[in-house]
Amino acid sequence: MKRDFIHITDFSTAEIKEVLELTAKIKAYVKEGKEYTPLKGANMAMIFAKPSARTRISFETGMSQLGGHAIYLGPNDIGIGKREAVKDIARVISRYDDVIMARLFEHAHMLALAEYATVPVINGLTDLNHPCQIMADIFTVLEHRKHLDDLKIAFIGDGNNVANSWINLAARLPMHFVLASPNGYDPDPQILAGARKAGLSIIDIVRNPTEAVKDADVIYTDVWASMGQEAEAEKRRRDFIPFQVNSGLMKYAKKDAYVMHCLPAHRGDEITDEVIDSPNSIVFDEAENRMHVQKAIIVKLMLG
Repeated sequence: MKRDFIHITDFSTAEIKEVLELTAKIKAYVKEGKEYTPLKGANMAMIFAKPSARTRISFETGMSQLGGHAIYLGPNDIGIGKREAVKDIARVISRYDDVIMARLFEHAHMLALAEYATVPVINGLTDLNHPCQIMADIFTVLEHRKHLDDLKIAFIGDGNNVANSWINLAARLPMHFVLASPNGYDPDPQILAGARKAGLSIIDIVRNPTEAVKDADVIYTDVWASMGQEAEAEKRRRDFIPFQVNSGLMKYAKKDAYVMHCLPAHRGDEITDEVIDSPNSIVFDEAENRMHVQKAIIVKLMLG
C-alpha cells in the first residue's frame, strides 16, 4: 500500500524516530565518502508551482546520491490546477515515475495529487505546511543537542506554513513550542487544536517575543512575507518590526540558545546579520540537513 508524506502527522512518533535514525546513517555515508544507492533506476518527478533553490537542489542531488534520477517540472511545464486537472497530472506521472515531490501554493492541490497518484507523493511545501523542512529542523536540533528532552522552541514571527508544521510535530514529539506573533498572524486553528488535543506538548501563542525566548533552546524565525504575499509586504513589515531576531532580543535568551531559519533570509528584516552569522546559528547545518532527511523520507516511503 503506497504511503505519502503530506503532513508531519502522516508519520507516527516511532516512524519519525526511524527517519531521524536513517538520516544520521545516510549523512554519515556522505561524510565518509561511502555509496548508499538503494534506489538505482528509480525516477522522481519534481513539480514546482512555487520556485525554490534549496528544495530543487536538495531533492535532485539527494535522489542522484540514492542512485535514482529526478526530473524538474517548472511552473511553465505543468500549470497544475489551471492548464490541466490535478487528478490527470497525478495519474499520468504515476505511469512514468516512481515517486512525486511537489512544491505548490494550494494545499488542496497537494491533497488531490496524493489522492489520485498511485506512487508516493512528498510535500515539498504548500501555503499550509512544510513538513520536510521541520523534519530537517528537528534532526538538526537532535544533532546539536544529542537529545530532544525538555526541548523549548521559540518561533518568532508569522504563524505560517513552517510554524504549522512545527505545531504538527508537537503532536508527535513532546516539546514546549511558543509562537510569538502579532495579532492576526496566528497559525492554522485546526492544526493548533489537533496538536493541543494530542496532549503531548505545551503549545503557547504569545505577543511578546522577549517572553517567548526566555529559557528557549532554539530561537526560530522565517520571512515576514512569503512568496505570493508581496502585496502585503509593507503592512507585514510594519507589523513584524518588533519581532525581529536581533542582538537585543538574544539578550533575553539562554547564552547557548541555537538560532534557526529555514531560508531564504531577508537579512535586516526578520533577522540581523549579527545573529544569523553568530556562533549560535545552526542555519546552514539546517539547510544541509534538508537533503539528508529528504533522502531518508524517500527511502522510507519507497522501501518501507
